[in-house]
Amino acid sequence: MVTSIRYWMRAFDLSEGGDKMTAFADAIFSDNGGHDPYLEDDASLWLLHYHLVRKGYATSYNLIFNEFRKERVEFTKEAFVRFIRTKSESDTSFTFNQNTIESDFDVFVKLYVGTETSKDKEEIVSGIFPELNLIRVIQREKQATLYHIETNEKASIPEEVILYAIVTDPEIGLSVNLETLENGYNSVGAILGINRTGLVDKIERLCAKYPGLVYKDDAGIRELQFKKKPTWVQVLKDYYGK
Repeated sequence: MVTSIRYWMRAFDLSEGGDKMTAFADAIFSDNGGHDPYLEDDASLWLLHYHLVRKGYATSYNLIFNEFRKERVEFTKEAFVRFIRTKSESDTSFTFNQNTIESDFDVFVKLYVGTETSKDKEEIVSGIFPELNLIRVIQREKQATLYHIETNEKASIPEEVILYAIVTDPEIGLSVNLETLENGYNSVGAILGINRTGLVDKIERLCAKYPGLVYKDDAGIRELQFKKKPTWVQVLKDYYGK
């Protein structure tokens, strides 16, 4: 149990070496001024999902949202296992173990879809994210269940979650084009499953709230620019302090 908790704390970017809590963990969960210590706000779940994928400590999640989903709109566990097997043949940093990969995928499904049959109270992260509606079951069969990662406007995501993801991305400076935000590796579009229409809507709302943000759509160039870039700490305060 302790080992499992420690693993998931690292995976969600809540702790670092020596079990020290990260600044993100303190901002959300601290008993002394944490914004949402009991996970009552769905925005906190989106932030946890974002950190889980972007951190890459739990490798499967990063691969599913950044690479695998671009190869297959609909997929099964068997398709994911084949994807990892193929990747391991060209990338020596991957060690392929079918049992491990299958187990990882099963945990992924429990995390995002949930399960009606599990009675294991020690499954630390089982069923945390179903209400985000990121993963949809297309078809259930005894041999293979078909899944789909939903990419749409994501109207329910607060625009501050989008801004948090942008300002915490070390690859983004004082400007970023819409294509990168939508399709770049570890981009907000890839991780949160938000399409271009949804992104533009969120960005326009953010520009109305933050005078230091400007969205340019000139001569086919669509770009978010920062005259003054807010810190992620301020973005969280702005949202949770409403």
